[in-house]
Amino acid sequence: MTADQIRPNKETSVVKEDETVTLSCTYDTSSRYVRLYWYRQYPNKELQYLMWKEARGWSDTGTPAEPRFQSTTSETSTELTITGVTLSDSALYYCALRVGAQ
Repeated sequence: MTADQIRPNKETSVVKEDETVTLSCTYDTSSRYVRLYWYRQYPNKELQYLMWKEARGWSDTGTPAEPRFQSTTSETSTELTITGVTLSDSALYYCALRVGAQ
């Protein structure tokens, strides 16, 4: 049995203001019940919650911190889409994996 893992698919994304950007992570777990979280962090600040979305055996979606944030999930990945990108979206983004009972 392997440990649960999640990792970004790309280190850096460069976009222009008002464009749409999609960030993605790939995860690996044997669990059928998966919740995937997105956070961002500005330099020297605490993590800021953006949203969560479930996958596999679950299907709920958490209320996003802003309507501009949307997430999609699959059996092995999660995406965060930000529409109408502004300069204030320049930050470090984190994906996180939470699994339910096996």
